[in-house]
Amino acid sequence: MIRLRPYKSCDAKNIVSWCNDEETFLMWGGERFGNFPVSEDIINRKYFDNNGDCSEEDNFYPITALEDNRAVGHFIMRYTNGNSRIIRFGWVIVDSSKRGKGYGKKMLSLGLKLAFEILMAENVTIGVFEKNISAFNCYRAVGFREAKENGYSFAEIKGTKTKIIELEIAKEDYFDIHNQ
Repeated sequence: MIRLRPYKSCDAKNIVSWCNDEETFLMWGGERFGNFPVSEDIINRKYFDNNGDCSEEDNFYPITALEDNRAVGHFIMRYTNGNSRIIRFGWVIVDSSKRGKGYGKKMLSLGLKLAFEILMAENVTIGVFEKNISAFNCYRAVGFREAKENGYSFAEIKGTKTKIIELEIAKEDYFDIHNQ
């Protein structure tokens, strides 16, 4: 059984080990964390000293997924543009030995439950690199759909323009899916 808890500084060592190659690192956080390989100190400085690059004080919520008290995944939540009704998920990663086994779906389903039922969000968004097919399929499996407005953007990754598909799920759609 998977459960969520707030991120702790000791979780950085797991994220570093899961970013075991440059492509995984780039798909996880793009170049927001600098160059590959990432270190525990860089992650913890980003999270604790720089509030995940969020300008608002109470706007950055890193989450760790646990199974049997062992970290199996991680993602962050933040409000979008100061709006407490829209939550953005990001920096999603699953233990490399657990990928493809449904851990991401379970983790993000719990994240959606937290966003909609506890934090009272009206909408949750997430972006996914176009070539990250496994992440795209995971997000779709938990209920995310392509955004109706601003359906994509671009980021420059290692000098290459890379398409980001924007996905969203509304509160009513979440409840329709998860209360069947």
